[in-house]
Amino acid sequence: MDISRRTGEIATSAATALIGLTVCYGALENGIAWEESGPSSGFFPFCVGCLIVLGSAVTGAQALLRPVAGSPPFLDAERARAAILFFLPIVAFAALSAWLGLYIGMAIYIFYAMYVPGRLRLATAIAASLAVAVVNFVIFEKLFMVPLLKGPVLNAVGIY
Repeated sequence: MDISRRTGEIATSAATALIGLTVCYGALENGIAWEESGPSSGFFPFCVGCLIVLGSAVTGAQALLRPVAGSPPFLDAERARAAILFFLPIVAFAALSAWLGLYIGMAIYIFYAMYVPGRLRLATAIAASLAVAVVNFVIFEKLFMVPLLKGPVLNAVGIY
């Protein structure tokens, strides 16, 4: 089952237009009027949402007006398999991060991405995954002082 490029572009432009409309709706809740002190807090996000919708409309119109003949498929079986193999580990990362904490989930994801599809040496994958997790911990927790989800493992060893 091949999905044509036209269908893929129309679906993508519809999805991004929906995101833009969501941004506009959220901005309207904050107000988009110009007040005595300047623009309301929703003014800039509303403009960004409108630009997203406009860009999506232009992309959709170009997809509709472009000739179909001779264009390669947007998604065939091989590309779908590659996309799924890329997407599933990200879903697992999100699930692991919610359960074990962001830093442990990050380390597991980086290790998997480097060792399984990347086929790097085991020691390299372990070192890189630990380094990425530690560097992110230092940047967010110590330098920016932004606490991120740590999960039960880090809490059990006294890192909160």
